[in-house]
Amino acid sequence: MAYRARLQKFDDLISEDIIDLSELKSVAFHGIPDDQGLRSLCWRLLLNYLPPERELWDSFLLKKRDLYRQFIDEMIVMPGSKEENGDVTFNDHPLSNNPDSQWQTFFKDNEVLLQIDKDVRRLCPDISFFQQPTEFPCTKIVDSKEEIRLHKRVQRCVLKSANVERKGLGITKIALTRRKANEDYAPMTEGKEAHWEVVERILFLYAKLNPGQSYVQGMNEIVGPIYHAFASDPDINYREHAEADCFFCFTNLMSEIRDFFIKSLDETDHGINKMMNKMLNHLKIYDRDVWFKLQQLDLKPQYYSFRWITLLLSQEFPLPDVLRIWDSLFSDESRFDFLINVCCAMIIILRERLLQGDFPSNIKLLQSFPPMDVQIILSKAIDLSKFEH
Repeated sequence: MAYRARLQKFDDLISEDIIDLSELKSVAFHGIPDDQGLRSLCWRLLLNYLPPERELWDSFLLKKRDLYRQFIDEMIVMPGSKEENGDVTFNDHPLSNNPDSQWQTFFKDNEVLLQIDKDVRRLCPDISFFQQPTEFPCTKIVDSKEEIRLHKRVQRCVLKSANVERKGLGITKIALTRRKANEDYAPMTEGKEAHWEVVERILFLYAKLNPGQSYVQGMNEIVGPIYHAFASDPDINYREHAEADCFFCFTNLMSEIRDFFIKSLDETDHGINKMMNKMLNHLKIYDRDVWFKLQQLDLKPQYYSFRWITLLLSQEFPLPDVLRIWDSLFSDESRFDFLINVCCAMIIILRERLLQGDFPSNIKLLQSFPPMDVQIILSKAIDLSKFEH
């Protein structure tokens, strides 16, 4: 289908009073054009955020975006009170063992926040997007005279660390030393915030609202491409609310892949171990020679495909290719079955090198997938899907 015809097909689909989601998935599976913010809009539909009825969009979005602002107020802007020196104070004692203690909650939040802060600063290092200032900073936070920006809160809490030094069997010496703050990136000027700060806020709120799961390293790689797509939308009315919409789309996506991130669920039907075994079984059907070679070398799928599946291939390809792959993954009627076929396609495309390689060369090849046209991989994965049926 010619590019203009594809554009017209998408325009026709999303102009309907009631979006035919089945038809949209069928068309989007083969890639969503980068023009006119189509990907941003289609992902909102494919991730079950926007309802199919167009007439409901305005009221629905208004309600959701107001709810997100409420989350920011309740969990970032208002908690605790600040003294003149910026320290946080609560009504209870910092050493209280009460599980309802505000201080206990504050300390636990900061443990999570420390990991989030470290991860979001490393997002997509090949592009400068996440280090650039957003057009639409959260004014309640950046204009506040109090130090409520999350990365500032982390820096403040890690400034002092205790170095414990034991001298023989005698007294333990505890030295408080100032720790160097993260200086990887220059701070934004007053009134501005970088895109990575916005992603940090999304992940922190997600962790607060999902205490059973909280934040797990790697979630930053899932939210990053969604936020990039939304914050790059040419339509200012959507771009302005990229943060709130991204939060809810990310939450919906995590509800589908959450089992990948919970170790206790590794062996469930949708757990990561079952997914890796499924990939290996598919490979055995599609290309027995390659499967046998990997078995011979004892090159287990845990060594390479754990990251592929858990992070939806977001670490294996440049961002534009990840966006294209996710068009297909989000359009997959049997959610993420196609991911297994993409992983198998990646292996089979490298079959000649894998069949000739030893353990070190093959594991290096699979852990650092060589650059290639992502369409070749997707086409191969589609062929494998037909073979399966």
